[in-house]
Amino acid sequence: MTDNNNHWEKYFVRSKNGEGTAEVEDDLSDNLIAFGWLRGTRDQAIMLQVRHRNGRIEAYPYALLNYAEFKRSEGIWLCFPGKTIKITGRNLDAECRPNLRLFDGIMRRRVPWIQEADEPTAMNAPKDAVVIEDVRDDFGGN
Repeated sequence: MTDNNNHWEKYFVRSKNGEGTAEVEDDLSDNLIAFGWLRGTRDQAIMLQVRHRNGRIEAYPYALLNYAEFKRSEGIWLCFPGKTIKITGRNLDAECRPNLRLFDGIMRRRVPWIQEADEPTAMNAPKDAVVIEDVRDDFGGN
């Protein structure tokens, strides 16, 4: 009989201070700086996590995504019941890798998180990189 505890070690890591509960490792998705991409060809995210530059994190269920639109001059619009999210930035439709684009990933539920860039990240990003500058909900700010 094998030790089941070893199996779980690859999915959980201890918090840095050694106290409290374990944290789930984000080893199932690629970090593309502006957003994550699920690696498995059939994997789908349950929720879209929005990581704001001020440290606030929100999550929206993909199952409730009613409508999405990409407007090159305005950004990406995501409509959930009672809330509309507008994602603005640079190169939002650029290919990060072959066949890997932010909007397409959202449509296929392959993007588990998006990240607003802080000022140094936005300034130092290559000119062709995807940079999420702002994520606003209901246009009142984040």
